[in-house]
Amino acid sequence: MNIVLTGFMCTGKTSVGKLLAKKLQFEYIDTDEIIESTIGLPITQIFERYGEPYFREIESKVVQEVSKKNNCVISTGGGVVLRKENMLNLRSNGIIINLTALPETIFKRLNQQPGVRPLLNKPNPLQEIKNLLEYRKEFYKDCDLQISTDNLSIEEIVTQIIEFVKKYELGNTN
Repeated sequence: MNIVLTGFMCTGKTSVGKLLAKKLQFEYIDTDEIIESTIGLPITQIFERYGEPYFREIESKVVQEVSKKNNCVISTGGGVVLRKENMLNLRSNGIIINLTALPETIFKRLNQQPGVRPLLNKPNPLQEIKNLLEYRKEFYKDCDLQISTDNLSIEEIVTQIIEFVKKYELGNTN
């Protein structure tokens, strides 16, 4: 069984995923990193050169492959939830944990990170975050557990996930 982390950019998927994998002695997989190494370009350049539809096709292929693995923490790109096939593949062998944060928190975290996010390359990034979160809200609800990361440390989030997974496994063995 895998633990799959979904959520908007800057909600903590990478930081939480790495620590969670370490604590559980699971393999850590970042679907965006696989896409970048497969195509040989950063995500921003994939979007610029080939567009979002191409990126989403590659993302779906990567999701299909990593979903077949076992004992992994899989950190997904923020838009992976937009395709039903992705969620079906991820759920086939995984528990889905959605990490959330307020738009203002996401915006603040974005400004603390280097690099450009292609979907936020707009005149008003905070408004774009709000628009995307509103659009994706229903998609992000397709999860087994949702955790707001606004006021929690990475350690606290990981602890919540581990406790949930233990209860989930107990419920599935009876």
